Formats: sequence, structure tokens, C-alpha cells
Amino acid sequence: MNVGDRHYRTIWLSDDGRSVEIIDQRWLPHDFRVEKVGTVAGIATAIRDMWVRGAPLIGVTAAYGVAMQMANDPSDAALDGVWEVLHETRPTAINLRWALDEMRNFLRPLPSGQRGEAAYRRAGEIADEDVGLNRAIGANGLELIKEIAARKQPGEPVNILTHCNAGWLATVDYGTATAPIYLATEAGIPVHVYVDETRPRNQGAQLTAWEMAGHGVPHTLIVDNAGGHLMQRGKIDMVIVGTDRTTADGDVCNKIGTYLKALAAADNDVPFYVALPSPTIDWTVGDGLAEIPIEQRSSDEVSLVWGKTANGEIAQVRISPETTPAANPAFDVTPARLVTGLITERGVAKASREGLKAMFPGR
Repeated sequence: MNVGDRHYRTIWLSDDGRSVEIIDQRWLPHDFRVEKVGTVAGIATAIRDMWVRGAPLIGVTAAYGVAMQMANDPSDAALDGVWEVLHETRPTAINLRWALDEMRNFLRPLPSGQRGEAAYRRAGEIADEDVGLNRAIGANGLELIKEIAARKQPGEPVNILTHCNAGWLATVDYGTATAPIYLATEAGIPVHVYVDETRPRNQGAQLTAWEMAGHGVPHTLIVDNAGGHLMQRGKIDMVIVGTDRTTADGDVCNKIGTYLKALAAADNDVPFYVALPSPTIDWTVGDGLAEIPIEQRSSDEVSLVWGKTANGEIAQVRISPETTPAANPAFDVTPARLVTGLITERGVAKASREGLKAMFPGR
């Protein structure tokens, strides 16, 4: 996607051929910063502290972390060690484990002297593959938007609600939930996006809204609790969200608050779609509520917020009493029964084991 007049991905190999450069998302939308990261420790920090976030981007970042380790120490012990270090950074997003497994399985049979260059090559391929997957998700989701648009009056927009950020900032490019929106805009189909603020880290307010503005997509920021109200009044035509892990039975683990949107959508007959590339499917898990570990993040994310002051300073302020404890589960699980369909790179699958197996035979 473009920032100003320049095209960016969220991560790319630096000129030195060993470090990567990333968009440091902690500072958006107020400041656009690019950081250079060249060590495994730096990659772990970038993932854990959410310089990068979004399941697909986390996976690609981790793949480059493995490559950095292999360039320094290509031994089996180092390969297993970097897997452990990076896997512990974000336990919920399955793309992280998928990318680490992909790298380890690819590198293990190779002689140690070949692992460094091969690791960088494979990490780059994973990044390119992510872009292709997301573009295909966009094309398949676009058909759903077209179907709704065909029932509208000429010029009347398709109103889409999204939660958190499943945009190009959460992937290498295009995004998952936003890819159909971007393609619809480029095709001249009028759309309007209601952007959930997505407490506590406000990825909707800070990231999705920034993306929509940059791409010229009409949008409105709303508080997290307004979605049901809008659905009751017929102002939402469809919901599209992303996911950090989807089970083999079609349960969806996504940013906290997604489950409540799905409940409201079901009560108001609003289609609720989840956009995901196939590496986000965890074929080893069936019951998402029982089996997916939910990341518990710092209470500071709930009690403190970042923002831009009137004098232009980016500052952090407290919004609750200092003596009040806060809980911060980062994700929730939406049961498959509440999901209208899973938008994948191969098509729109029914949110069930049978539906996913039909879309991805042999799994």
C-alpha cells in the first residue's frame, strides 16, 4: 500500500542483506517511523512489544529472526533455540508457530554451511507468499461485497463494520479483512467502513482509521460498544474481521471484543465474515474455547493510553485510579456457529470442519 506517494510493505530486507526494516506501529497514526532490526533479540522485542502486530506479519517477522540466527550460528541447537525464543513472544497467533515450523523444517535437512543464505531466501518467499494470499482473499471477499452492492440503490454504499486492525499493517501488504474493501474501492464500488476503536490498544482508531484515510476509503470511527446499536438500526450490511487463529472446526480467535460483535450480528441477521490466509488455520485444534491459549497482556494497556496532546507531543496518560487493578485478555473466541463464512485465498468456506476440509482437501 502507499504512504504518501511511496509504496511500502510492513517489513523488508535492508540494504545490508541481513537486517530488516519495519514500520514501527506503536507511533501511528501520529508519527510514521521505520526501524531497522538486525538481531534475534530485536526481533523478539518487536513482536512482543507490538512494533509489528497481526498474525501474518508476526509470522514473517519471526521467519527473518530465524534467518538472522542462522547467519550467526547455523547449528541445530541454535535453530531449536531461536524457535523457542520467538515462539514465546506471542502465544495466541498461530502464524507465528506456523512460520517457525516452516523455517525449521526447511532448514533442518540442509548442511549448516547453507542454512544462512537459504533461511533469508525462504523468509523472503514467505513474505511474498503472504502478499499473494491476501490479494486472493481480497478477490474472494470482493464478490461478497458485489452481491450486497447489487441490492443497493445506485450510489448507496455497502456499510461494513470491522474490528481491530486486519489491514495491510497486520500483514505484509493488502491485509485480510481490509483486502476486499480496498479492491472494492479500486473497482469503484461505494463502501463505507465503521471502524471499531478496539480497546485497549486502539488498533482500530490508530491503525485501521489511518489506513482507510490513506487509501481514500470513507469511514467513521465508533466506540466498541456502538456496533450492536448500528446493527439494530440497519446501518451495517456486513461485518468482516480478521483472526489470529482459526480451529479445524471453524472457531475463530481474534482480538478481544470480536465475540460480542458476532453475537450482535447473529441477533440482527447481519452476515459475519472472517478473512484469513490458510496458515492461520490450526488443524491440530478443534474446540477453540477449550484449547486456544489466550494471551494475558499488561494491565498498563488498559489503565494507560497513548495519544497526541494539543501541543503536538505524543504522550501516555492514565485513565483509571492508580489503585484500581485491571485485567487484559488480548483475545476471545467466536464459535463457528456465529460465523457466516471464512474468506480464504481459495474461496469462502463454511465455518466447520467439513467446510474447511472441502476448501483444503488433504488436511
